[in-house]
Amino acid sequence: MKKFFITLIGRYQNKVSPVIKPACRFNPTCSEYAVLALRKYNLLTAFLKIIIRILRCNPFTKKETVDLP
Repeated sequence: MKKFFITLIGRYQNKVSPVIKPACRFNPTCSEYAVLALRKYNLLTAFLKIIIRILRCNPFTKKETVDLP
């Protein structure tokens, strides 16, 4: 199941991400973070970390914030 989501994120990175305006505030990017979290944690924990990370992505977050899973 993890491989499916990692593949889905990879397709997003290759197809959608290059087309939209880059506005990432974090390093690594949210999609890279998601892949790292999926590889490191079980599915439920990874999803919770990914959701929290995406919710933190807003104009009030300092740009270029380093945040590893």
